[in-house]
Amino acid sequence: MNRDRGSATVWAVVAAGVLCAVFGGVLALGQAVVARHRAGAAADLAALAAAATWKGGEPGACAAARRVARAQGAELTACSAPGEVVEVTAGVALGPYAPVVRARAGPPEALPEAGRSPVRPYVGERDRYGPKRRVLPPPGRPGAGPPVRGAAPRRGVP
Repeated sequence: MNRDRGSATVWAVVAAGVLCAVFGGVLALGQAVVARHRAGAAADLAALAAAATWKGGEPGACAAARRVARAQGAELTACSAPGEVVEVTAGVALGPYAPVVRARAGPPEALPEAGRSPVRPYVGERDRYGPKRRVLPPPGRPGAGPPVRGAAPRRGVP
């Protein structure tokens, strides 16, 4: 008889075990990523809700943040409103993972990066292909700004 008889079965069992372990690791990693994203979304939405109701004072803003976080399946662990900026911390428990994410929201003038706006407004007139757009120059630099799609005429189009 051949001594190697049945060795393919052993290798198949080992390969199946390795594949199951890798699959389990991928599932665990996916669950951790989903928990982190849910916590981040809940914290962002709670911060926006608190900033929208900030004029009612810190207790009203934090109550709104707590309602929104609960609606997202998260728990609000901290809420503060120093000035016009609201800072919240929300956590989600999903399986063995319980990530906690911090978010803040408020008017653009109240944030430390108030000197730079990430989005500048567009001005311009319309033509038959859509709006002709140009970027407004940043404050203090007249005429500056990169050209934007649609600003240059197309070839072959009158």
